[in-house]
Amino acid sequence: MKLSAMFWVATTTIILIIGTIMAAMALPFNWVFYVTIIGQFAVVYMVYMVLTDSYTTTKTFDDFYEDYPIGSRPN
Repeated sequence: MKLSAMFWVATTTIILIIGTIMAAMALPFNWVFYVTIIGQFAVVYMVYMVLTDSYTTTKTFDDFYEDYPIGSRPN
């Protein structure tokens, strides 16, 4: 089963938020340190996975934003 790049973005975000909460709650330094190190490796792996993902789209710069395309004016 291949995990999408967004899975790694979410996982990395959760790891780093947990580390931040642990530091704010003054948990033992070694726990915070290990979670921070794991988070740093997760960031590197996440960037690799995002850059090598085989995601394709049919959208171009001419499409601009989907909710407000160029050329449409509100009344």
